[in-house]
Amino acid sequence: MPTGSFDGQYVWHPAADDHQLARACVDVKAGRYLSSQQILGEARHDFGIRAHRSLVLASEAADSDLAERWLGEEPGPDAALLWARVAMLRTLRAADAGDPHTGTLLGIANAACERAARMLPDDPTPWVAQLALAHVRRTGDPAPHGLLTAPPGPWQLFARILRLDPWNREAHHRFLAFFFTRNGGSASARRDVASFLGHRAPASSPLRLLPLVVLAEEYDPGSLLASRAWRQPHWVTTAMGGYKSWFPEASGYRFTPVLDLSYLAHALYMGRREFEAREVLVAMGPYASRMPWSVFGDPGEQLTKVRRACGLPVPAQ
Repeated sequence: MPTGSFDGQYVWHPAADDHQLARACVDVKAGRYLSSQQILGEARHDFGIRAHRSLVLASEAADSDLAERWLGEEPGPDAALLWARVAMLRTLRAADAGDPHTGTLLGIANAACERAARMLPDDPTPWVAQLALAHVRRTGDPAPHGLLTAPPGPWQLFARILRLDPWNREAHHRFLAFFFTRNGGSASARRDVASFLGHRAPASSPLRLLPLVVLAEEYDPGSLLASRAWRQPHWVTTAMGGYKSWFPEASGYRFTPVLDLSYLAHALYMGRREFEAREVLVAMGPYASRMPWSVFGDPGEQLTKVRRACGLPVPAQ
């Protein structure tokens, strides 16, 4: 994990220190897809990087015809994946906006995901894209044994992905998000699912942080005691477990796992573990994500507040 020193400004772009991805994003904005083809092709056997790169590229391409044009001019598994991701994002945006065309867009996205899956059968990413759409379809498979609340959800699709990639990061986060309130889920279900998924993951996996994602998702700014939740022994133990078992592994990543580090740093700080939070923030360098800081207000202001409290430099006013 290449870490850069903090030079006085946050870098919010999701490409972070994946400089190839950052350059490809610039090309996408300019209507060029060759660099996208190169970096997605290079990542065909690294599913985590392939998933991340395809999602970031799709967010840049969703408002243009680049994905459709690439697929038409040079069809292949990488073009098909970007098109699936773009179709997924367009469907999610339409669903969030209550667009009457959501059903049509969902059909297009499902067909795009199936096409991408056929072109590269070992890649779980097209199925992860379908999983992201599960709350639009409201899939309701019975839950497996071992969950107290037994919440119905897209369990069969999730299991299919895990057969291809057992610890797929995005799949776990997408699956958990199915049970968020904004997607029609309940607090008991998402806590149950987060605990179930987190405990089955290896101790050195960032998936152990999933309960902390739920804690941030449930934050109620109107509650006077809400901020104290992170100080409860259970949550401090969860955060310290991630610090001791996963954080040392993050230094070996090809690129800085900004979002996971952000959730960990936030939970440590909220649990009054400023020393450990400082170490995580230093490892992040200048790179920043809007979650979980935005839960408490402006993400830049919140991150600056935490960095200052941990004795770290902050952007000039």
